Amino acid sequence: MPPITPQQITSLQKNSENIRNICILAHVDHGKTSLSDCLLATNGIISPKLAGRVRYLDSRPDEQLRGITMESSAISLYFKLMRRSGNDQEPVAEDYLINLIDSPGHIDFSSEVSTASRLCDGALVLVDAVEGVCSQTETVLRQTWIEHIRPVLVINKMDRLITELKLSPMEAYTHITKLLEVINAVMGSFFAGERMEEDLRWREQAEKRRAKKDSTAETDIGTEADADTLNFEGKDDEGLYFAPENGNVIFASAIDGWAFTVKQFASIYERKLGLKRAILEKVLWGDFYLDPKTRRVLGQKHLKGRNLKPMFVQLVLETIWAVYESTVLKRDQEKVEKIVKSLNLKVLPRDMKSKDTKALLTTIFAQWLPLSTAVLVSVIEQLPSPPVGQKQRIPLILDATPGYEDIHPNVRKAMVEFDESPDAPVVAYVSKMVAIPESELRKNTRKQLSAEEMREMGRQKRMALARKLAEAANEAGDTTTDHVSTSNTDFPDVSNPVTDEEAQNTEDKEHLIGFARLFSGTIKVGQELYVLGPKYNPSNPTEHVQRVTVTELYYMMGRDLQVLDEVPAGNVFGIGGLEGKILKNGTLCSVDKGGVNFAGLDMGGTPIVRVALEPKNPSELNKMIEGLRVLEQADPCVEYIVQDNGEHVILTAGELHLERCLKDLRERFAKIEIQSSPPVVPFRETIVSVPDMAPPKEKDLPRGMILATTPSKSITIKIQTRPLPKKVTEYLIQNSLTIKKLHKELKEKEGANRRAYGKANYDEDIDEIPKEQAKEGEVEASLEPQPGVPGDEEGDNNKDSLTTAAAKGELEEDDALLEAQQTRALSVQEFRTGLQEIFDKECPLNEREIWAGVVDKIAAFGPRRIGPNILVDATGTGMFRPLLSDPAATEPAFPAPETDATDGVASDAVGHRNTDLTPYLYHSFQLFTSSGPLCHEPLQGVAIFTHSATLHPTPDYQSQRLRGEMLTLVQSSLRSTFEDWSPRLLLATYLVTILCPPTALGKVYSVLTRRRGRILSEEMREGTPYFTVTASLPVRESFGFSDELRKRTSGEAASPAMGWGGYEVIVDEDPWWEPRTEEELEDWGEGGGVEKEGVQLVKKWVEEVRIRKGLFVQGRKLVVGAEKQKTLKR
Repeated sequence: MPPITPQQITSLQKNSENIRNICILAHVDHGKTSLSDCLLATNGIISPKLAGRVRYLDSRPDEQLRGITMESSAISLYFKLMRRSGNDQEPVAEDYLINLIDSPGHIDFSSEVSTASRLCDGALVLVDAVEGVCSQTETVLRQTWIEHIRPVLVINKMDRLITELKLSPMEAYTHITKLLEVINAVMGSFFAGERMEEDLRWREQAEKRRAKKDSTAETDIGTEADADTLNFEGKDDEGLYFAPENGNVIFASAIDGWAFTVKQFASIYERKLGLKRAILEKVLWGDFYLDPKTRRVLGQKHLKGRNLKPMFVQLVLETIWAVYESTVLKRDQEKVEKIVKSLNLKVLPRDMKSKDTKALLTTIFAQWLPLSTAVLVSVIEQLPSPPVGQKQRIPLILDATPGYEDIHPNVRKAMVEFDESPDAPVVAYVSKMVAIPESELRKNTRKQLSAEEMREMGRQKRMALARKLAEAANEAGDTTTDHVSTSNTDFPDVSNPVTDEEAQNTEDKEHLIGFARLFSGTIKVGQELYVLGPKYNPSNPTEHVQRVTVTELYYMMGRDLQVLDEVPAGNVFGIGGLEGKILKNGTLCSVDKGGVNFAGLDMGGTPIVRVALEPKNPSELNKMIEGLRVLEQADPCVEYIVQDNGEHVILTAGELHLERCLKDLRERFAKIEIQSSPPVVPFRETIVSVPDMAPPKEKDLPRGMILATTPSKSITIKIQTRPLPKKVTEYLIQNSLTIKKLHKELKEKEGANRRAYGKANYDEDIDEIPKEQAKEGEVEASLEPQPGVPGDEEGDNNKDSLTTAAAKGELEEDDALLEAQQTRALSVQEFRTGLQEIFDKECPLNEREIWAGVVDKIAAFGPRRIGPNILVDATGTGMFRPLLSDPAATEPAFPAPETDATDGVASDAVGHRNTDLTPYLYHSFQLFTSSGPLCHEPLQGVAIFTHSATLHPTPDYQSQRLRGEMLTLVQSSLRSTFEDWSPRLLLATYLVTILCPPTALGKVYSVLTRRRGRILSEEMREGTPYFTVTASLPVRESFGFSDELRKRTSGEAASPAMGWGGYEVIVDEDPWWEPRTEEELEDWGEGGGVEKEGVQLVKKWVEEVRIRKGLFVQGRKLVVGAEKQKTLKR
C-alpha cells in the first residue's frame, strides 16, 4: 500500500464513520512496538523486512538502547478494505483512517497509558502466549474497563510455543485455552465489582425511598408505583469476555509477521469442507471435532471413544506447526515446496533456496497470513467508529466528571450525538503536552512546493542577493561596477532563509504541543477557545478558565508532525499555542459556561522517588529552572517543587523514570550539566508493643498516658497513645478514598457554622494564614484549625515544620498512594460497619475493653485528614464531634459562640468551654501525625486518646497565648507518650514480580535476600517451564536491582515488574533500644557500647533522614580533627 499523503489524510478525517482511534496496551516486552512496525509496513513507512526490528515508534535513543517504550507515540495509517453489501454484490473498496497510539508497558510509565486511553474508542490488548497475564496486563485491562473502551485481545508471540517450549499443537491449544480463561476471569472480576457497587447504590436509594414513604402519607397507587421502581435491573455480561468465535481474539507472532483470526480460517476452509462460513466461525474454536469420513462436525458427546483432535488443532495449528518444523526447526526443502504449493503461494526461487530460514518463514507467512490484514480488519469490524464510540462511552464519562449536573445541555448533546458541524460547541481533551524541538517544527511546517515554484523562489532570492551585494559595493566607494553573475556557482545556496547563527539560537528551544482528541465541533487555526483546568467545575464557571488562541494544528506521524488548517470531530491531533496555559492536561471548550472537565483523569503512576537538583555551574540556575518547568509540563507523571531551603526537587515514578527525566533535562530542556542528590524515598513511623519494653514513664498511669500542664497552669490535658491493630491500619489505608469523601461531605454541610465560629473565636494570627499561590493542577494548601469539621483534607500550609515543601510533597505522595489502593468510596455506614467488625475480630482479649465503642468516638484521621491514624474522644463529655455519625442526626460540632446582649462580643469571662481547646487539639494531632519523633516522617497505625483538656483562666490570662501554649504542650506530650512504646521505622516497598526458569531461582533469591527483600510466593506457570516469584522489596534497595538481577541470572530472569506495595517493617528493631536486663548488659555492655546489627541499621536510616532534613543528630561530629593544621597535601 503506498504512503499516505497529507491530502488523503485531510479527506479521510472528514469521514468519521471510517475512522478508528485505537491504542496498543500490554505488559512490558509483550510486543507492542513490533506489532506497530508490522502495521506501519503496510503504509510503506518502513520496509516489511525490517518490521518488528526497526521499532519505528521508539524514536528516543534510550528507547532503542533499552528495547522498551517510554513515551506514547501516535501515527495515522491508511487501510483499504473491500466490502460486499450483499452476497451477490461486487466488492466495493472503502478507505479507512486508523489513528494508532503505541503506549509503554513499563510500570514507571503507566501514566502514559492513562493519557492514551481516554483519546481512543478501542484498544488492542497484547498478551504474551508464554508469560500470560502479568501485573501490567491487569492494569491495562482495568484501564479499558474504567474508560469504557472496547478491547480486542491479541495473543502474541505464538512462535515461542513452538521454538522455545516445544509444545505440540494439542498442548498449545490446551495452553491457550487456559490463558483465555485467566484473562476472562480478570474481566469478570471487573464486572462483578461494578455490579456490587450498583447493587449497593440501589439498596441505599431503596432505603431512602422507603423512609420517605413511611414519613409521608401515600395512597395505595403511589405505593404500587414506588414498589415498581424498587425492582433491581440486572445487566448482562454478554460481549464482555474474549472468545475467538466472536472475532475479538487474534493469534499472532509480530516478530515473524503473521496473525490470524478464526474468521480467516473459516473463509479458507469454507469451500474445502463444504460448510457454511457462519457455522465454521462458531465451531473452529472449542470442543468441536471433524469426522474424517462423513466430514460432519461432532460435539464432544458424539465422539464415542474416538481419539479425534479439535478442529482448531487439526485445521489451524498443525498447519502452522508444519511450516515452522520444515523451515526453522528442521530444514526440509521438499516439505517446504509441498506446503507452498498446497497453500497456493508464490515464493521466488531465490527465497526458496535462501539459507536464512527466518527470511523464508517470514516470506511464506507474509503471503499466507499477513499480520496487518488480520489486525486491521479486526480493528475495523470489532472496534467502534468515533460516532458510535462516543454515544456509548461519553454519557458514562460525563457522569463521572466534577459538577456533571451543571454541564450545558448543548455541550452534552454535541458530544453524545457527535455533532461535527462548524456551529457545534468545540470540546477537546488535551491528555498531555509533548516537547518538540523547534528545528523539528520548522522542518515539518515547510510547505511542499512544486518544481516551478521552487525555481521561481530561487530566482527571486538570487536577484535579492545580487541587489544587496551591489548596494554594499556602492557604499564602500567602489566606482567600478562589476558584472554580478547570478549563477548558482557564484553565490551560496540560500534556499533556506534561516542563517546558521539563527538556526543555532533557535533549534535548541523546545516547544510544547498538546496531544488531544476532539469530541465535537471543528477546530481551526486562529480560533479562540477556553482552557478549563483540572480544578474547573461547571458550578463555578469563572474559576480556572483561560482564553487561548490556536496557533498550529498537526496530525502526528510518530515523531514527525504534518500541518493542518482544521480538524473535524473524532480525530486525534496535535495543537499549538497552549504553552503556559496547560500544565499537564486540560479541556478545550468554545463556551466559557457549562463546560466539561475531562482533566480530572487519574494518571495511574504515582511519583515516590525524589531527588534534589542543582546546576554544576551556579550561574546557570535560571536555565535549570526553566528546563524543570518544561519537563514538568512535558511529562504526565513528574512533579517539580521548590523546598523552603531553596532546593529544587523532582518526584518521579521509579528508577527508570528518574533516569529518563535527568537525561531529558541535561540534553533537551536545560542543556547544562546538572548534579543530582542520591534518590530519596519516604519512610513512615509507628509504635508497637513488645515484651522487652522499658517500664512506663508515669508509674501511676497506664503505658502511653500522660497528664501535663502548661507553665502558666492555665491548660491541663490528659492524653494517651496506643498502637492500632495491624488489620485496622490496613483497613484505613485501603479506604482512604472513603475518608476523604466523608470529610468533603461534612465540610459542605457545616461550612456556614464553621465560618461563624471561626470569626468569633480565632485569633487573627490563626485565622489569617497566608496561602501559597498553587499552580494549575496542584492542590491548594491550608492547615488552619477547622472548628466545624476536623480539618481540611486538601492540604496543609502553616508556619510550622509541616509547611515545608518537602513535607507537603511527601504527604501529597502519600495521599495519592493511599487513594490508588481503593477503587471506590464506601458509604459512611458501610465503612463504619466494616471498621467495627475488624476491631471486634482483631483486638486481643486483654484489650477488648480499651477498643470497645471506639468507632463511635473517632474524631479525626491524620495526617492530612485521610491518614491511617485516629484521634479518639475519650472525655465522655462530647468534646469532639463523632466523625462517623450521621451529620443530620447530631448537633453541630461547634455551636455559634455565646454573645453578650449588650455588646455582641463573645463572652469569655466565666468558665471557658472545653471546645475552646478543640481546634488546637485537632491542629496538634495533624501536626504530630505528619511529623513523627524519630525523623519527622508521617506516622502510621497510631491511636491518640484525649481523656481530658481543661482551660483554667488565671488573673493574668491572655487569650493570645492560648495557641502557642496549647500546641507546645500537646506536641511535647504526644512525643513523650510515643517514646513510652517501642517505635519502629516503616520502609516504602515495591511488590516485585519476576518470571524466571528453574535454573535461575537460586540466583533470584540471593539477589532479593541481599537487598532485604521478602519472598511472598513462588508459583510455577502451568504449561510452561517458568516460575513466577512474588516478593516485597524496599524502594531504597531497588535502585540497580534490575541490572544486578540481569547480570546474576545471565539474562534468564525477565525484567521485574515493580508496583507499589505499601509500607512495611523491614528490620524489626527499636532505634532507641538500650540493654536493660542482665543478659543484655552482659552481651552488649552498659550504655549499648556494642549495638545489635539491626539497631545499627535502623539508627543509620534515622540519622540519614535527620541529617538530610537538618535535624539534630546525637553524637554526630560536625568537624573532625578541627585542631589539626589543614594543608593542601593532607
